[in-house]
Amino acid sequence: MNFSNKLVSWYQVNKRNLPWRNTTNAYYIWLSEIILQQTRVVQGTPYYLAFVKAYPKLEDLANAHEDEVLKMWQGLGYYSRARNLHFTAKDIAANYDGKFPNDYQKILKLKGVGLYTAAAITSFAFDLPYAVVDGNVIRVLSRMFGVDTPFDTTIGKKQFQELAQELLIKENSSVYNQAIMEFGAMQCKPKSPDCSVCPMQNCCEAYNNNMISELPVKSKKIKVKNRFLHFLMIEKEGEVYLGKRKSGIWQGLYEFPFLEFSDRINEKELISSEDWVNIFADKKVEIQSVSVEFIHVLSHQKLHAQFWKIKTNDINLKNYQLIAKEELENYPVSRLTEKYFETLELT
Repeated sequence: MNFSNKLVSWYQVNKRNLPWRNTTNAYYIWLSEIILQQTRVVQGTPYYLAFVKAYPKLEDLANAHEDEVLKMWQGLGYYSRARNLHFTAKDIAANYDGKFPNDYQKILKLKGVGLYTAAAITSFAFDLPYAVVDGNVIRVLSRMFGVDTPFDTTIGKKQFQELAQELLIKENSSVYNQAIMEFGAMQCKPKSPDCSVCPMQNCCEAYNNNMISELPVKSKKIKVKNRFLHFLMIEKEGEVYLGKRKSGIWQGLYEFPFLEFSDRINEKELISSEDWVNIFADKKVEIQSVSVEFIHVLSHQKLHAQFWKIKTNDINLKNYQLIAKEELENYPVSRLTEKYFETLELT
């Protein structure tokens, strides 16, 4: 039995019962794929079920308000996925008569859809012969066939895509694609895979050459930037200033005014800083509390954040609106701000 058929046989016995595997509805499959980008299945599944319940049809998602979609997405991170999801739903509703396109090239042109997602949708929804290549697939192929070309280079991307397409069982692409991804997720894990029970052991180049920990190869190391943020929860006459982010990773989410510094500073240094003075000047300010430091790790950034609870009646902030404290939980915010809300009594 060759590699591809052996993989499918393993899958039929070991596959997980995941809700998006029980449908060929392209809308649901697209929804699941966008949610599962940069997200583990165990975390993404409740969000998928919540979205399907709230927006059972693509038109329902297209007609939703962006704030509502972002609130549903809250906690998943990488919020551009949610914005792209909403934009694409409206695009399909307007330009494809509400029907998800069944053509690979058309799907690839949709906002937020890349090579992997386009292949996944066309394969799982329409059983068209396009091979998926994600992190799990790259790891399996690299180890099985001893591919040591860095997967994050132009040459590497092309090599893995061609190998994946060559191995694809074209008349059963949906099952094969699910099988290789599932094998990477459950058996050929990134760290300490249990090779002793692996059915591919005999044909695995990495196992037979003691290279499991060395494959796959990545050429670029991400440099993580530390950012030190001080969010100001400014209360005025029982209401709190909150603004909608216009750009950046949290575009479309709501946040408190904040001050940012390149290094960690103490409270005395913050209060005497130019940025603080620019906001409060000689206004009467009561600092009610300063939170512990919250750490929030992103792919390229490590955020160190503190939240300042401040009371003043002498200030007016442009680009921010006053919100009743008990209404704060109704607005979509970052996971970082949500963590702070969990320490407060907002009602």
